Amino acid sequence: MNRPSGDRDSQANEFTGDVTGSVVQARDVHGGLHVHPAATTRVPPRQLPGVGMVVDRDDVLDALDDACADAACVVVSGPAGIGKTAVALRWAHDHARDFPDGQLYADLRGHAPVAPAPPSEVLGGFIRALGERPETIPDGLAERAALYRSLTAGRRLLVVLDDAHSAAQVTPLLPGAATGAAVVTSRWRLGGLMARGARAVQIGPLDPAAATKLLVSRLGADRVNAEDGVAARLAELCAYSPLALSVATARLAIRPNWTLERMASALDEERRRLGVLSMPGTPDEDDAVTVRAALELSYRNLPEPIRRLYRVLGLYPGRTFDRYSAAALTARPVETVAEELEQLTDANLVDDSPDAHYRFHELTRLHALETADTDEPEPERAAAIRRLADWAVAATLAASRAAAPYRRLAVPTAGPGVPEAPRFEAPADALAWLEDELVNLRAIAQRAHETGLHRQAWLIVDAAWPLFLLRGHGDRRLDFDRLGLAAARAGRDRTAEAKMLNRTGLALRELGRLDEAARDFASASDIWRDLGNRARMAGADRRLGWVEHDRGDLGAARTRFRAALAAYRDLGEGRRVALTLCDLASVLVEDGQTAGAVAALREAGTLLESEADPYNRARVLVLLARAHLGDADPAVARDLADRALAAMRAIPSAVGEADALEVIGDLELRAGRTDAARDLFERARSALADAGAPTRAIDRRLAGPTNDPSA
Repeated sequence: MNRPSGDRDSQANEFTGDVTGSVVQARDVHGGLHVHPAATTRVPPRQLPGVGMVVDRDDVLDALDDACADAACVVVSGPAGIGKTAVALRWAHDHARDFPDGQLYADLRGHAPVAPAPPSEVLGGFIRALGERPETIPDGLAERAALYRSLTAGRRLLVVLDDAHSAAQVTPLLPGAATGAAVVTSRWRLGGLMARGARAVQIGPLDPAAATKLLVSRLGADRVNAEDGVAARLAELCAYSPLALSVATARLAIRPNWTLERMASALDEERRRLGVLSMPGTPDEDDAVTVRAALELSYRNLPEPIRRLYRVLGLYPGRTFDRYSAAALTARPVETVAEELEQLTDANLVDDSPDAHYRFHELTRLHALETADTDEPEPERAAAIRRLADWAVAATLAASRAAAPYRRLAVPTAGPGVPEAPRFEAPADALAWLEDELVNLRAIAQRAHETGLHRQAWLIVDAAWPLFLLRGHGDRRLDFDRLGLAAARAGRDRTAEAKMLNRTGLALRELGRLDEAARDFASASDIWRDLGNRARMAGADRRLGWVEHDRGDLGAARTRFRAALAAYRDLGEGRRVALTLCDLASVLVEDGQTAGAVAALREAGTLLESEADPYNRARVLVLLARAHLGDADPAVARDLADRALAAMRAIPSAVGEADALEVIGDLELRAGRTDAARDLFERARSALADAGAPTRAIDRRLAGPTNDPSA
């Protein structure tokens, strides 16, 4: 203020009190006054939080290097608890020196208990960190974004945007120059940013070795190594998720008397697993860490139609699902469900694959199942499983008809809410579908059986028969067929029980368990006798003939086959007559009666000409080639075997291909070309092994091929 001095013509300047900004002291001011405050020294922002241990994520860090070299914005996405933030911050710290003008960081709260951070609020913090005075910061989002772009223009600045909710939230926060870079983490894939040129880096679970390494880093090598193999099991139960592993190790760390086995045992029970993977907080503090809470936030962020899809997919018992099985569970149109599955994929709640299938991360699946139990009424859950089972029956029957048209199976009309069965252009397409879906079909049949849908369960098993006939899979066949038998018995369906006994008998015979196979064939025969089904009784006789043949009793086998043949002729069962003639011919060849065998096979071939049964027509060629092995001129046998091989490959049937290769190998042996024969036997073995079919017989051939094919 000015106050008078001792001289009345003069004034003295005096200043008291506090002030911010500039002070102007003058007697008189004429005209405008322009104040230029002294420039402040701007310290580059260094906002990156600390980062914990990042174990064996070199592949992701390398991917970030590559992506940031090509684009100004990179999105690191993945499911909850997978380590997105840790990896992004590790990369940011490692590259901080590349951004000398500073590093900005914001938690965008995309999956937090509170609302996502408004972009305007985040921009205000960024602008202040870049040296602007609060009073100079505009209020509007557009104005703040423009100022932010101006401030970041030309700067080598790194911006880390953590836990983004949407592309719209992120876009105003991107720096305004190509000299800067932005790394965004999100549970969503943020396709809107990709459309604007951002690069994506997807992050998944740890590999088993890295997960075990994390356990060692948290618990110490002595404690982990003291229990051989348990660490690997514990890591698997945690689905190799960094969050789950961190919670499990935290619980073990504060319970030093617990063994890893005790923790693994607690996690073994699926329904308890998410509860075990929880680290309670301290009283009056919101510092609990739980896998369930992380997944719950992802679930609650979904719109309701997608939430319902998520929870009913939790009921799906298989390993992978497609839009058709998902549509069956939801009773919604396939096209609608396909779009909703893409939204779940974008949210990183399911993974997609090139073959249009999807799968849950294991802990996400358990959470989806929990939400189904709590949020989906029990009648709706039961109806969803029934629709899924009905769809699986229709789909498997459609594949069976396409792969083996001679079976003449009726495909049921889809009921309400059940998608139509798939259509297959060729037998190979149907077989490929059965092969791809076998694990899922087994799981659906099991769930159907467990929930009282016994008929659907055994129908699925029965319809999958062509896969086992043509492709093998002997390692899975008995388990699959026994499930069908259990379902048939639970449903008190004697016809189905006899069919399934035939199936289990065939699987046991293929495994060389002949006594058990004979028992099941005989039990089936008893049921057919009680039901008065003469054709089915003849079929049981025929199968018992196979067992006698495998035991080496050719006379007993021949008797069984001739009895079945007579019954089939009497009943006018042309196709079954042909198949039994093939069985009889096999015995006659081994018994040295080649003329009788050739006659039987030629009749069989004639009967099969009118049947849609390419496999058994090719099988006749294999058997004819074998019958002609002893001819002086091998040309006939070779021509038949070559034709058989081409036909089996066209189906395709790995088992039939192996049979044809073995016959050609026998021809090479007779010509003295042992090396060529061994190569053919090796190829036959590979075909069988790839199909999961038994290799015992061909293994014996490989142990020491001789010039005697019967050896």
